[in-house]
Amino acid sequence: MNNFSRTVLCLALGAVGVNTAFAAPKKPVAKPAAVQATDPSVKEIELVHSLGADKGAELQKLVDRFNATTSGPKIVIHDRRWNEGSTPHLMILGERDLPDFLAGPPRYRPLHQVMKDAGERFETLKAPAVMTPTPLDSANRLVALPMGLSTAVMFYNKQAFRDAGVDPEKAPKTWQELQKTLGQLVAAGQTCPYTTAQPAWILVENTSAWHNEPVVGEGKKSALVINGMLEVKHVAMLSSWVKARYLHLFGREDEATEHFAKGECGVLTAPSAAWPTLKRQAAFDVGVATLPYHEEYYGAPQNTLADGPAMWIAAGKKPAEYKAAARFVSFWLTGESQVEWQRNAGYLPLNRAGLLASESRLLASDLANVHIAVQQLTHKPVTSVSRASSYPQRAAVRRIIEEELESVWEDRKPSKLALDTAVARSRTLD
Repeated sequence: MNNFSRTVLCLALGAVGVNTAFAAPKKPVAKPAAVQATDPSVKEIELVHSLGADKGAELQKLVDRFNATTSGPKIVIHDRRWNEGSTPHLMILGERDLPDFLAGPPRYRPLHQVMKDAGERFETLKAPAVMTPTPLDSANRLVALPMGLSTAVMFYNKQAFRDAGVDPEKAPKTWQELQKTLGQLVAAGQTCPYTTAQPAWILVENTSAWHNEPVVGEGKKSALVINGMLEVKHVAMLSSWVKARYLHLFGREDEATEHFAKGECGVLTAPSAAWPTLKRQAAFDVGVATLPYHEEYYGAPQNTLADGPAMWIAAGKKPAEYKAAARFVSFWLTGESQVEWQRNAGYLPLNRAGLLASESRLLASDLANVHIAVQQLTHKPVTSVSRASSYPQRAAVRRIIEEELESVWEDRKPSKLALDTAVARSRTLD
């Protein structure tokens, strides 16, 4: 992390740039009269989220700071689902929430339109090809704020490495090196050498992109193509690790992260945003390193993918409510707020101010995950097959992948049959 310098940041900025399609214009924007008008009946803007307790606490800190700076409506966080009762003004939704939210008539007002109507400066990084296209429209404009972006990285217990005679400052870079390290952890008495959160996204989608292999085939109808030689060999290797008790699986979401934080496992692959949570919860030194790759695979490593929750703005609200929501978004995009959000919640920066402000050497150890994440996402220019896939029913497709992976872990199917089945099942989705 000592190399988290201006050079690295400039490379990252050169790769993702400022998106003029939704960046603020240079000249002041004339504010519509309807939006300028105040509405004394608007006192609160409700925000709901699915970030969990730890990151929810960090979100509350950000909201509290915003509320202290405004004389207008306050942001109020409520702990409920978006569809329980009236639709809240602001909703931070993950992949599992989106199918119901996006079904039927539009329930959201596009973010770029809200910011334009409010006359608020709106400058974010150009949406890179490695980012999930879910918060974007066909013109590449943001319809939601992707405030929860992460990529897949590797975390490890430095003390467990020391106890096993492994240098904690030299994390394994390849899957082959990791296998050797896991053997050393087992020999030292580690009962759970390796675990992973979100297996479908990390072990299949990100691993495919990391080796410049497609996840979805483009054609008349998008369908999975995760049954190539790379994925089949990779899942077969992981299956052997399950049988050898090198790999332990705890669930389809982030259950593994909790087990790792408790000191039960030596190595974890998980979203990069897990870093500050792990540092707060773990009673040991946590290391962070790049996602392993197969060194024998030509061209690897390529780039990983960025995904995560986004904040949506509800349709059908009052002009004054949209004005308040736009001010909150502007506040979130200030350099100070971007650094706070990166440091405390672990998510990737959204604009040039966030990247440049995070350059501080005083924050280097706090932003090690951001350094690794940016390094992976910009490792090589994105290709037509290593870009983030745009396909319908993402949640349903990932559920299919999870189910077929579990059939391999439980020794009910070999890896080739399981991945072939996942591809075939994905083609039956409407």
